[in-house]
Amino acid sequence: MAQALRPNTAGGLFATDGKPHPLQDTLLAVTLVLGITSFITAMFHHLHLLSSWTGLVGILTGAYGQWISVTTRERFGLVLGLGASAVGFFLGMAHGGLFGGLG
Repeated sequence: MAQALRPNTAGGLFATDGKPHPLQDTLLAVTLVLGITSFITAMFHHLHLLSSWTGLVGILTGAYGQWISVTTRERFGLVLGLGASAVGFFLGMAHGGLFGGLG
């Protein structure tokens, strides 16, 4: 007898697979924190070192997180963190760069 197929509407867009992913969740949190920090500090010209370095590290952790991510929830958060990190990194580079003002 054929079974009726019901869509999974309980989980929605951010549904997980029900398994723990500690490494992916850690990378997600780190990428979001670095992205937010980089984005906010990029608005101040004298904080270009902080914004460019946190942006660069946020881009790297976000890229690795995307590579090993399993669920849509992880990928969604990583894309937000990557975007914020990239904006902060590029503005930090425009304001003086990774080593600007140290020499």
